[in-house]
Amino acid sequence: MKRIIEMIEKEFDKLSSIDQKVEFLNAIRGKISELSPFEEPVDCVRWVKADKVHANEYNPNRVASPEMKLLYKSIKLDGYTQPIVVYSLENGKYEVVDGFHRNRVGKEYKDINERIHGYLPVVVIDKPLDERMGSTIRHNRARGTHQIRDMSDIVVELTNQGWSEEEICEKLGMELDEVIRLKQISGLKEAFANHEFSKSWEEFESKYYGDDKNV
Repeated sequence: MKRIIEMIEKEFDKLSSIDQKVEFLNAIRGKISELSPFEEPVDCVRWVKADKVHANEYNPNRVASPEMKLLYKSIKLDGYTQPIVVYSLENGKYEVVDGFHRNRVGKEYKDINERIHGYLPVVVIDKPLDERMGSTIRHNRARGTHQIRDMSDIVVELTNQGWSEEEICEKLGMELDEVIRLKQISGLKEAFANHEFSKSWEEFESKYYGDDKNV
């Protein structure tokens, strides 16, 4: 083990630029991850150029100015303690699944950007679009930052992609009546295309209207 580390250090010292060093370290991390008994995304954190990381088009998460400043202060004082979760696109760029505001701090605050040499720490997940949407929502809801109005649009989109109400409940950690309410908010009849009124609508009516069917 000591000889291996010495060999790595020797090869690393031959590199002159930050880009070369980052590429070298990413390659080593990738190989270690392949050998690792852990299959978790966090087992392989890589550094990628900040300009290759872009927002997705479906995230309703918002951070107010005070919270954004607090996030900046946290990263300034504590460093990046959490990587940005991304999906690797075919054009060599990355789409944010979770951590858009950590991504913003690394780009928009000059002192942070200089400190991390214009790179961002990422972990990569490989999932289709609907699963990435689900992942983003789970991350946001776990922090209590997902906006309900935009969430209704997400529910409609997932419904259009073939997700049943049961799948939405299970994968997004939602209750059935919450899914139905969000579909109502959307105002789109397509949202109820695969709705099983015989069971779920009765549960919804029972919870919110009780025995009063004239509401």
